[in-house]
Amino acid sequence: MLENDRTQPELAAGGAIQKRPGMMDSEGWFEYLVRVYPHHTDYSGAVWHGTYLTWMEEARVESLRSLGIEYAEWVAQGVELPVVELSLRYHRSVQMGQSVAVRTRMAATEGVRLLWDYEIRSPDAQELYVTAQVTLVGVDRDKGKIIRQLPPALKEALTRLSVKPLP
Repeated sequence: MLENDRTQPELAAGGAIQKRPGMMDSEGWFEYLVRVYPHHTDYSGAVWHGTYLTWMEEARVESLRSLGIEYAEWVAQGVELPVVELSLRYHRSVQMGQSVAVRTRMAATEGVRLLWDYEIRSPDAQELYVTAQVTLVGVDRDKGKIIRQLPPALKEALTRLSVKPLP
């Protein structure tokens, strides 16, 4: 039986490397590290395009959690934040066995829309692999309709993340 390699950072569920101290930088970027496993890749060993989306969502949810905000609690209270628009640009492929830093920040709001920026880079920030922007909207889960005004607690929490102040 093989022993785990104790020289590698501890892995959380889902293959994410544990967060480093000081996760949010002065520009509001939250960093979430992941290691690329075979199930993240296509037959060539390059990361499958859909994997990047999963990592981005994990980073967004973890950025909220780093501030003590549990996304699952909002859902339980009847508020969801579904993706309504997504734009990705692939700069270069990530290969099996690599580790990458998924960086995210809430960039702005436009009415009921919450805009999140993403960068997927090498952990030393020397290589840029993917840039993206995702637009979310608040939805009342029971009514299935867009919320025109975010609940005060949600708005206050998101204000702590936003690069630009919420209206």
